[in-house]
Amino acid sequence: FSQPSCVFQMDTTQESYLDLFPLDAIVYLTPDSENGNNAHAKHVDVFVLSALFPLQKLTLQRAQEQSLQTARLPIREYMVKTTNTKNYYSETLAINQVFEVLSTYYETQSWPAALKAGVSSGKGYVVPDTVK
Repeated sequence: FSQPSCVFQMDTTQESYLDLFPLDAIVYLTPDSENGNNAHAKHVDVFVLSALFPLQKLTLQRAQEQSLQTARLPIREYMVKTTNTKNYYSETLAINQVFEVLSTYYETQSWPAALKAGVSSGKGYVVPDTVK
């Protein structure tokens, strides 16, 4: 059993992230964002991982209403669609998958490694070196 190389502290509060952090320190992650180039990710202080299901671009709309910068995980940039029987492709991930991607990116500074770790093949995407 190895020790994790990074530690994340989580606190709960009744206060809004909008009251706790400056707007320019917050990036709201939504699969509907046009910004898929997350090279700036290591400079972000706070990522908002929404529990809202992104139907009808609801998460993007919420971020825009709060005047927050948005980003999406760079799935299109680093992954390819793979053949699957359901012809199903989704860039929407569960919160635990997003956290896995971000924590792996934080450790490796590699989007392919991070996406490979957090995006299940059931989403219809794979990192190119894993295509069979």
